[in-house]
Amino acid sequence: MMISYGVNTLISDSGVIKYKIVTERWDVNTIKNPTRWTFEKGVFFEQFDQQFHVEAYVQADTAWYFDQLKLWHLRGRVRIRNVNGLIYESEELYWDGLKHELYSNVFSKVVTPERTLQGTYFRSDERMTHYTVSNSKGSFTTESMESNENQQSSAPGDTAQQSEPILRPQAQKHAKTVQQ
Repeated sequence: MMISYGVNTLISDSGVIKYKIVTERWDVNTIKNPTRWTFEKGVFFEQFDQQFHVEAYVQADTAWYFDQLKLWHLRGRVRIRNVNGLIYESEELYWDGLKHELYSNVFSKVVTPERTLQGTYFRSDERMTHYTVSNSKGSFTTESMESNENQQSSAPGDTAQQSEPILRPQAQKHAKTVQQ
């Protein structure tokens, strides 16, 4: 078990700096199965492109990284912002490095320059260009609605979806009945 305090480090891949991690405390536990890194005092990441420009940032109150599974579990005030202006907010998010996707089964909010979506299920690619928000509600600009009036899909690169709620049988108990 290794514990580091006041960490501000850069992580590279094949000699190219990819991430910056800032945290108050970083625990590396190779005894637990699966092995994990723990960030109980919060974590802040910056993701860089090859020219060292910031592509995105991620922050959370608590995080676990399961290194053998390449899986991040972020909890508490999770916030992501990417270079396209997309902002993601939730209380929990998983980032699967093997499948290259992000997902959450709790209330999530996605804000882009064109729209705001909220829902209880979120799934996206790592770049957050193709995402799904289910059991959702949202707001769109009038121009966006008019330009998409004759199209079945939403804006290019945006796969946001909305599903109808399923009513429980007891919720239909007092529905109007037809007498014969």
